[in-house]
Amino acid sequence: MSATSWCIALQGLEGTKVEIEAATAQNLPKTVFVGLPDTALNEARERVKHGVKSSGKKWPDGVVTINLSPGSVPKYGTHFDLAIAMAAMSVVRENEVRTELLGSTVLFGELGLDGRVRPVRGIVPLLLSASRHGFERAIVPSGQLAEAELVPGLVVWGVDHLTEALAVLRGEPTSHVAKRHEEALIPAIAPDLADVQGQDDGKFALEVAAAGRHHLFLHGPPGVGKTMLASRLTSILPDLDPDEAIEVSAIHSLAGRSLEEGLISRPPYQDPHHTASRQAIVGGGGREIHPGSISLAHRGVLFLDEGPEFGQKTLESLRVPLELGTVSIGRSMSQVTFPARFQLVLAANPCPCGYNGVVGKECTCPPFRVRQYQDRLSGPILDRVDILHQIPASTRFMAIDEGPRETSHAVLERVLEVRDRQRHRLRDSPWSTNSEVAGSYLRKYLPLPADLTPINRALARGTLSARGVDKILRVAWTLTDMAGKDVIGSNELGAAMQLRLGEAAKAA
Repeated sequence: MSATSWCIALQGLEGTKVEIEAATAQNLPKTVFVGLPDTALNEARERVKHGVKSSGKKWPDGVVTINLSPGSVPKYGTHFDLAIAMAAMSVVRENEVRTELLGSTVLFGELGLDGRVRPVRGIVPLLLSASRHGFERAIVPSGQLAEAELVPGLVVWGVDHLTEALAVLRGEPTSHVAKRHEEALIPAIAPDLADVQGQDDGKFALEVAAAGRHHLFLHGPPGVGKTMLASRLTSILPDLDPDEAIEVSAIHSLAGRSLEEGLISRPPYQDPHHTASRQAIVGGGGREIHPGSISLAHRGVLFLDEGPEFGQKTLESLRVPLELGTVSIGRSMSQVTFPARFQLVLAANPCPCGYNGVVGKECTCPPFRVRQYQDRLSGPILDRVDILHQIPASTRFMAIDEGPRETSHAVLERVLEVRDRQRHRLRDSPWSTNSEVAGSYLRKYLPLPADLTPINRALARGTLSARGVDKILRVAWTLTDMAGKDVIGSNELGAAMQLRLGEAAKAA
């Protein structure tokens, strides 16, 4: 006798439908797994067997063969436990369930030795994949029923115990059914720009970065407010649209974050420490690959404070994601691609001690150490950053009662207007923000400034690369949108060069 249940094998956010077949044969009792199971799945044979017996249900006699098909797809994780248990149990006549329900329901859950069904990692991408594969019903751990409500197109039952799953598949009524709430969104909690004293130029650079979705480099001595500014960028970014919210939430679910409060509706913010490993930032793991900080920052902000302190290989690994918006991680048996379209904010001191070139402060670093420190941020990385902003040391005390300061909400209103102008201008292209526009499109289809002399001078002096020209034009278009104009003027071009080149722009 045989029985079949269904589960999903995840590779990144993409899932493959897995058919789990259980069959018995007369011989000495033994359970055999075939179909590329990993270590955790091989351990499931005893975990599932004890869970079934502890639930008062009969485990099949003789040799029980569990086949996970297709055999060419690697299968990782403990979320297969429940589906394996139901397939094996259904071979025994006294455990029979309704065949049409077992064959059309996808099952997720880790089993305890007492038959309890425990939460699993990545329940949202698992359910999204199940829906794409045409399943209409799913059974999940009851502790993750709130997360299951976030996925449209599925009827989902939550179960606490193996016996409850058996009851569902027999068609018995249950109250643990997910009810989708369209407005289930995690509220935004972000620091406000009004908290920042002074720093008008820094706030302006931040607004330009938000308006055009430009990458940003903040450079200056310790204590000038680089981190304070960077941490407030998400507060002036637009909400995620519904598709983006589901995509971002799926990534965070795969990383083990609970989504009981709802979908992530605001751009995420990630600020890994410079001691974090390359794997933690880019993503990786053993055989089961998990997203890193750059994917957790997808559709949001990745802030690398003390940028030169990060490992060189870690920084260089950002180059492809910055260009493509994805990161691919290879293993011997598979390759996983995660979304990684983040807005990068780099911050750095001028030298290891932080006071090189600061008036009134003495730098203790030898010249070669200063050069070595600054060279850690390679040219190719900085060439992918649109705005390079120098924050000077404060020269005067800012009174606490200096008057009302502009809030993030007020700045966000302007950012939304600028984003609308960009979408309208780029409506016939594959892009929606200025930072995404290809250089060839910029030069061919969008009107260039009448006077390109400053750019040509900067190119001749070597202070600007060909890639840097495209960056300046993109920032200039954002400044033009902020000014409500249709063509880049000399003021917008000059301001864009100042944001890109700093003091070197004046020589041009």
